[in-house]
Amino acid sequence: MSNNKSVFWQRLDELLATSQIVIDRPKGSCHPRFPEIVYQLDYGYLDATTSNDGEGLDVWLGSEPDKGLVAVICTVDLDKRDAEMKLMVGCTEEQMRYIEDFYNNWPDMGGYIVRR
Repeated sequence: MSNNKSVFWQRLDELLATSQIVIDRPKGSCHPRFPEIVYQLDYGYLDATTSNDGEGLDVWLGSEPDKGLVAVICTVDLDKRDAEMKLMVGCTEEQMRYIEDFYNNWPDMGGYIVRR
């Protein structure tokens, strides 16, 4: 029997390796609905994938030269009444803390990081 944790990360690695990352919110850009939110990292999605919201699987892209998958963040948004998993690719520990704070500093949102 295979290790479920290992299989989980292998499958996500395969999605990442076989998909193009599309950055639709580059570092320094503002959130489309909340202009006071400025993205400190590139944010986008994996093309030709689908997440719970019907859009591509979300990706936070960090500054590490190795663009490997380091973690996922599971989020809940009470305003939209949804929950999602977002990939954290090439992120440093500091960048992962920023992402976690990004979701946990809003009244109706929360996020929890699952490190590889």
